[in-house]
Amino acid sequence: MSTATLPVTLVLDSRRAARETRARAADKSLLHYLGVAISAAFLTLMLAVAVLVVGLPAVLGGSAMTVLTQSMEPGLPPGTLVVVKPTPVDEIKLGDVITYQIRSGEAAVVSHRVIEKTYVDGEVTFITQGDNNDMPDAEAVRPIQVQGTIWYSLPLLGWVNLLLTGQHRGIVLAVVAGGLFFYAAYSVVSSLRDRARARASETDAAAGLAG
Repeated sequence: MSTATLPVTLVLDSRRAARETRARAADKSLLHYLGVAISAAFLTLMLAVAVLVVGLPAVLGGSAMTVLTQSMEPGLPPGTLVVVKPTPVDEIKLGDVITYQIRSGEAAVVSHRVIEKTYVDGEVTFITQGDNNDMPDAEAVRPIQVQGTIWYSLPLLGWVNLLLTGQHRGIVLAVVAGGLFFYAAYSVVSSLRDRARARASETDAAAGLAG
């Protein structure tokens, strides 16, 4: 009975190939987990934004808006997200930043600071001024125009708010959802392929040793 012995170099090459395949799989697994962590952090951030932009304002009956002008710099520069909460007119104080309709009944609003309270025919009115403006606003603000006071603000998130609530919301959500789907599919296929390669290399190495 005779036996054949594989060259030592062939055995070593098979083992080396198996190790390299496992190393590549481990590297890709690390990238996979890193990608999952980044995706989870992104989704957590989006959830936090949703709570701050939608959740809390809904609980308070308020609304989230985006600062578009420079009139309230430096405290509220363009792109700042401001959350407005309904506030009884009698509770509005000097120094509060109120959001009000520029003209009663119209959608356009502005957020400026109250610098004076006056009374016209027994009705309280507010004199307002932007922090970055040299002069008070031309017209007094009547109670019917007031939507509320600024509760809190978040720098830069106003741009996100515009994307999520503006006319491009559907496109943004579709792109994000599609990107997450394709990333998940790629991760699964890549992981399965690497595992199959690793098993094939180990099988070849084992067959070489057994032969």
